Amino acid sequence: MNDLPESDRISGVAHPKDNDLLFGHSIAEAQVLEAFNSSRMQHAWMITGPKGIGKASLAYKIARFLLAQHSSDKSLFATTSPTTSLQISQDNPVAIRIRAGSEPGLYVLKRPIEEKTSKLKTVITVDTVRQLRRFFEITASGNGRRVVIIDCVDDMNANAANALLKVLEEPPENALLLLVTHQPSLILPTIKSRCRKLACHPLSPKDMQAAFQKILPNHNFDPSLVALANGSVGQATELILKNGLETYAEIVALFHTLPKLDRTKLLKLANSVGNKSEGSFDQLLGLFNIFLARLARSSVAAKSEYQAALGEREVFAKLCPDKTAANHWANIQLELGEQARQGKTANLDPSSLILDMCLKIEESAAQASR
Repeated sequence: MNDLPESDRISGVAHPKDNDLLFGHSIAEAQVLEAFNSSRMQHAWMITGPKGIGKASLAYKIARFLLAQHSSDKSLFATTSPTTSLQISQDNPVAIRIRAGSEPGLYVLKRPIEEKTSKLKTVITVDTVRQLRRFFEITASGNGRRVVIIDCVDDMNANAANALLKVLEEPPENALLLLVTHQPSLILPTIKSRCRKLACHPLSPKDMQAAFQKILPNHNFDPSLVALANGSVGQATELILKNGLETYAEIVALFHTLPKLDRTKLLKLANSVGNKSEGSFDQLLGLFNIFLARLARSSVAAKSEYQAALGEREVFAKLCPDKTAANHWANIQLELGEQARQGKTANLDPSSLILDMCLKIEESAAQASR
């Protein structure tokens, strides 16, 4: 079972349920504490923010806290005395059971495994959501609370979202749902209206470095991660574990000769994803998007901004000297982003798609130079 893929885990790093320290979300933690101490805990919270910043870790921290607290006579989601922190001891029985995946008061809803292929399904299905009924029907143990973590709501198809809405419309007694979302704008308004929003924000460079060193203690924190990861420690770890920094450096080196590309370097980069996993292809597409986004805003970026690869500033200065060029590259970013999405949907050959995108960038650079 341990070899099966998990939709809520980054390969090679600890699962969010194992994180005993959380960085950069003290404001969100304080909001939960205030609601708990004032006996005004909403039955559903929507934890929002970019992917990889620690939203799932926050959800598990809230779950550990709630399931470990003594309840008052007024409400199971109230306390007999105010508390000042969501942190509980890692030796607490609740924390031990959650790490082991055996806490009866916690249910984690995520993309399931396809039995025939042992691969992750692409969405959370309605049958998966309906399994919540069994969880709520079981007699509560411990302090009587039940917590559900949905990681993430974005993965639900339409039928699953409607099934979840029914749960939110008639919330089970003494239950709390934590909905993790990277793109709240895509969530049904009727679902959002029944949740209290708990906004999380990209990590500061200091917090991202601290979180990174906690997750990957045997790796050095490269300053270029600040530029490429956009405050996401999850993205930073994936860049390190999948050689993303080296790949981005190859992209910068390739575009250093624009408006004319080195055909040898171009073919090498395009062919690099031909026989690799989908994850490598996705990462390369993501790095192209990051390059174009950084290029488009380079004419107004602070000179002190981190350089993500050697020679990046020179490439940006040549290709994007003013606002007109910035608008041009911003449009190219949108156009190529849509091309990449359509190409993946149509299952186009990854090498051919990368080649076409690079040639489009070459053509755009030639137009810009004129």
